[in-house]
Amino acid sequence: MSPRAARTAGILGTALFVSYAYFYQAGGWNQNSRFALVRAILERHTLSIDAYQLHTGDRALYDGHFYSDKAPGASLQALAPVAVARAIARAAGVDPESFPGIAWTSYVANVVTSSLFTTVAALMIYLLALRWGASRPAAIFGATAYGVATPAWCYATLFMGHGLTAGCLMGAFASAVALEDGDAARQRRLGWATGLLSGWAVVSEFPALIPAILIVGLALLTLRDRWPDRLPAVFGRLIAGGLLAALVLSVYNALAFGSPLHLGYSSEEGFEQMRQGLFGITYPTWTRLREILFGAYRGLLPIAPLVAVTPLGLWQLSRLPGRRRAMWVAAASGGFYLLLNASYFYWEGGWAYGPRQMMAGLPFLALGLAPLWDSWRRVGRAALAAGWIWGAALTLVAVSTTPQPPATIKAPVRELLLPAFLDGDLSLNHQTFVHNGADVEHLRGGTIPHAAWNLGEIAGLHGLASLLPLAAVWVLAALLLLA
Repeated sequence: MSPRAARTAGILGTALFVSYAYFYQAGGWNQNSRFALVRAILERHTLSIDAYQLHTGDRALYDGHFYSDKAPGASLQALAPVAVARAIARAAGVDPESFPGIAWTSYVANVVTSSLFTTVAALMIYLLALRWGASRPAAIFGATAYGVATPAWCYATLFMGHGLTAGCLMGAFASAVALEDGDAARQRRLGWATGLLSGWAVVSEFPALIPAILIVGLALLTLRDRWPDRLPAVFGRLIAGGLLAALVLSVYNALAFGSPLHLGYSSEEGFEQMRQGLFGITYPTWTRLREILFGAYRGLLPIAPLVAVTPLGLWQLSRLPGRRRAMWVAAASGGFYLLLNASYFYWEGGWAYGPRQMMAGLPFLALGLAPLWDSWRRVGRAALAAGWIWGAALTLVAVSTTPQPPATIKAPVRELLLPAFLDGDLSLNHQTFVHNGADVEHLRGGTIPHAAWNLGEIAGLHGLASLLPLAAVWVLAALLLLA
């Protein structure tokens, strides 16, 4: 990587990470379930969330005890940072189990998982675009389009598994692609990275198994064709990395559910439709697919229109010498998550912005944006820029108000998010990490104190003025990138 490319990556990564860490979205069933596991381990030295089971409806009931029903990757990764955050809270005279203490530690949990790894996913888009011959402006466009002009920004601010999984899969994919280079020592390190990151993606979200298999297949085919004599050494390290992640999951399952193969979803409490097919996954339907892509309720393209043109860019990349396999893996991974979302009974994702089960597939699709920027001329680039501005503006509205609009609101942008934003009514969520729900009728109006916040509000700013520090970060980043 050239010094200029490294400098650009540093500026981009910092601006994106700050954009994600700027917002604290407070609680919700999904993140409360994950954080309950963190608290159970650190506070009570158990995997059972019995003491916190009233904080969430996303839970498993096994052998008379409650457990988080989620894949444990995000919770386990947050353990050490949260332990440090708890120590900092105590040193500052704040009880880590008080409301301010839990807000602080849950904020840290999100920052070191979703925020950090969404940043990683965006940077992988930038670096891969450069590797495949894109110009620097095109690579920046592709990375920022994913990072702030799609709902990825929303899920980078929520302690869920989507951002972490996206970052792991993109890191594994970039490592697999880089195996085509000739440095033997580096290839062995990349083998470790491909296996470990692929495995940890699965520990964080079980459906990641399918794209992880595709990525591993890409790595092995690359080695077989280019460096067959190095295949055994790199393959052994790749498998070892994957097995290390699998061991963590197996130990967790055995301790929590009595078997290394027993997943929390097998003991789901409630959600009866999860017993259909494979944990609620059957087959895609046209109705779900239409709503996921075009609907006002959870449609992706109305809020992130650039996604519509990404297949053109992936096809364009596939025509380059030696890129066909990588593009097939990228397209198949993005397509898999689309079909997965359309096959899931609970396709709408509860309180969500856009089709959240698709989120881990978005960076693969976004790889197609950089080549379009380079190949399209004035009118085409104007259309791409307009799509970027539209997506970034709507996503800013969502992260500033709430990326968890109630499921009862059928057109959340029009009915709740945009009106609240224009009124300067931000950080709407009043559900904490120790409450089971939010009052839909009182999200606005200030009758219930908000649990969510942004850093500008913490600094004493109010309404839209609280976003000014974030705007300053991006103005500075733009100036540095233009220098």
